[in-house]
This record gives sequence, structure tokens and C-alpha cells, in this order.
Amino acid sequence: MSLFIYIGKDGPQGSELRKTVRERHIGHIEKLDAAGRIVFAGPLRDRDEEPCGSVIVFEADDFASAEAVAQSDPYTAEGVFASVAVHGSLAVFPKG
Repeated sequence: MSLFIYIGKDGPQGSELRKTVRERHIGHIEKLDAAGRIVFAGPLRDRDEEPCGSVIVFEADDFASAEAVAQSDPYTAEGVFASVAVHGSLAVFPKG
């Protein structure tokens, strides 16, 4: 398994759509968590502490699998996110 970072940034309707899509989004992430693949997941917040996106650090077999996770997230599929980026990464810190 390799490490990936998935960043979704909300679109103009993000805050309203989050209210109706959140449970399905959480269910999507819970499946990954139950499989032991989540390293960190949580909302991005703006200066006013309002949600403006999400960041998910997780393990996947390859880049295509990681992209599939992002594309199948209800926040992506239902328009909460205006943009989605998936990046491979390596854990350098914390050491030990």
C-alpha cells in the first residue's frame, strides 16, 4: 500500500450541500477507516472556522485506486467540492 492525500475544496454551494450530503460522505470515509486505510481525515476550515473543504490522508494500492476513492466520495459526486486533487506522498515525520 502507498500513501495518498486527497484534498477537496468546496464550491460556491459547498456549505449548503454539505448539510444534505454529509452522512453519505462520512459513510464513505468510515468504510476506508474500517479497512485500516485512513491515516487522517477532517475538514479544512477558513479564517472564520467554517468548513471549506476536506483533507484525507489514506493508503491505497496505487494512484488509480486513490483517484477512485476521491471520485466515488459523495462530496465529489454530488457537487460539494468544486475541485479535487489526489497526490501520492511519503511519511517522513513523525520519526519513530
